[in-house]
Amino acid sequence: MRIALVSPKGPLYRHRGGIFPRSLRYAPLTLTTLAAYVPPELQARVELHDEGIADLEPDRLDADLVGITLITGNAPRAYELADRLRARGKTVVLGGPHPTLLPDEAAGHADAVVVGYAEQTWPELLRDFSAGRLRRRYLQGPDLSLAGLPVPRRDLLDRRRYMTSAVFEATRSCAHDCEFCVAPTAWGRKQYQKPVEEVVADIRQFGARKLLFVDLNLVSDPRYAARLFEALIPLKVRWYGLATTLIALERDLLELAARSGCAGLLMGLESLCEASLGQTRKGFNDPERYREMVADLHRHGISLMGCFAFGLDGDTPDVFEKTARFAIEAAIDLPRFAIVTPFPATPLHRRLEAEGRILHRNWELYDAQHVVFRPLHMTPEELQQGHERAWKQTYSFGAIASRLWRARVAPQVSLAANLGYRFYARNLHRFYTCDWFLGGAEPLGAGASVVAAPAPSVEVPAGVHLAGAGEPRGRGATCG
Repeated sequence: MRIALVSPKGPLYRHRGGIFPRSLRYAPLTLTTLAAYVPPELQARVELHDEGIADLEPDRLDADLVGITLITGNAPRAYELADRLRARGKTVVLGGPHPTLLPDEAAGHADAVVVGYAEQTWPELLRDFSAGRLRRRYLQGPDLSLAGLPVPRRDLLDRRRYMTSAVFEATRSCAHDCEFCVAPTAWGRKQYQKPVEEVVADIRQFGARKLLFVDLNLVSDPRYAARLFEALIPLKVRWYGLATTLIALERDLLELAARSGCAGLLMGLESLCEASLGQTRKGFNDPERYREMVADLHRHGISLMGCFAFGLDGDTPDVFEKTARFAIEAAIDLPRFAIVTPFPATPLHRRLEAEGRILHRNWELYDAQHVVFRPLHMTPEELQQGHERAWKQTYSFGAIASRLWRARVAPQVSLAANLGYRFYARNLHRFYTCDWFLGGAEPLGAGASVVAAPAPSVEVPAGVHLAGAGEPRGRGATCG
């Protein structure tokens, strides 16, 4: 049996490296994980195709079965590939966040659709295909476990094409219920956890000293996080990951994270407006503590990528300048801005659709960088232009110098990362915001909050596609 696993490109996230000689992508963990789940008795030949690196030529693909993982932003490209492959008589399976949210839509372009995580269903599907009894839909079972699974087949990707292949995960999903987020809608709020000893064994066998955790929220369960951090200490690694601001309230956990080698965290700060945060069900964020939190992270030698969302119902046209100025004054190492994106089937999408504010369903533009709904206190054009101004203001040479002078955490790598983001900030019309993180070779995973992950799954782990931003608060109110 010949199996091809494909991660399609989106309209903005191409395989162009910009000013850098290599792609700014981390190696997609989903493709290598799915490859590891292929039942050995099938004796299948498996090949991986990441269109973030090189375009796939569907007319030349030699495979009996093609599995395509898609997020909302690359759904049109995935459907194009699927339709062309099926026209050639190839069996196509679609999975990932978008088919999990809209399985009926995906079914129109596939021979089978995988809904939910695929640890159990992907091997079952392959056995069914081999036996000639492929079903139209495979649903995640209630007894899913992440224990005792094979390690990802990282050997199937060319490490030279990526900033890093040292990509790992310990958990899936998140206990929070943020209204804008894809995760609770698609997979629920139960966090699935790998045994800590298996996570450590994977890191040891790979031999990485710098690594990336792509978990949506590594500290969703503080007790599990503490056990993981304790186990990382003897490895003497430096790692980057995603967390919520709650880690700053858990002093012992933050200290333990630093001792375990944590060098950088992505956090969804979202907004400076408490009312907007409350409406998004992210009221545990406290803007009054943001400055103190940033300083505390820096005291522990941890850099921060702080993510903000524009377009909340409380936002007025002055939100862009205020937020950019705050990011500079608070010395956030790597600020990142997104436009509120109502991903399909989320509570945010349902509410805006009921209010008649969804502008279109062109999934290519559901990428957290384009306006796809009608804001309450500004025009779509004002939101789009303000978003770009905030990027440019935050990544001017003066702003970079001011932030890094105050932060003083890993200044050389922070400077390199900021210069890279400056390039993207000034070319948002040409490039999707790159997905790498502080540390030069340490990219950032798929978005703990407002960011849209570039390359998720059929659906397994790695950078599950999160919603583009926060859910607005009550109509008519503003945050001045």
